[in-house]
Amino acid sequence: MFSRIMVPVDLAHIGTLKKALKCAADLSRLYGAPVTYAGVTTALPGKLAHTPEEFARLLAAFAEEQGKAEGIETGFHSILSHDPTIDLDPALIRAAGEIEADLIVMASHLPNPMDYVWPSNGGTIAMHSKASVFVVRT
Repeated sequence: MFSRIMVPVDLAHIGTLKKALKCAADLSRLYGAPVTYAGVTTALPGKLAHTPEEFARLLAAFAEEQGKAEGIETGFHSILSHDPTIDLDPALIRAAGEIEADLIVMASHLPNPMDYVWPSNGGTIAMHSKASVFVVRT
């Protein structure tokens, strides 16, 4: 049913992604679909990495670790953005197209009143992506 799964990850908040990561791994095994972990960074030094190349290495290591732990085929897709706060959703939608993902599995918070003002990333991506989107509540 699905041939490639993309999972957006924030390496600074892996703890909040556990349910989504497990869900993606289970779907990967069920459908024999590789999982690509997508992460967004800037060219500026940050808490996790000083350069986009360092960020890509961290994301690659995370993907490899997930693959070994879950027994699935994994990859990574590092996305460079000038302002991830504003560009996150469009960047992830473009990335899904670039890697030809037909399923996006992503974590999202429980709905709250502020979602009427600023919609959640999961909701926005579900509305605009060509891929199916599985939103996992954290």
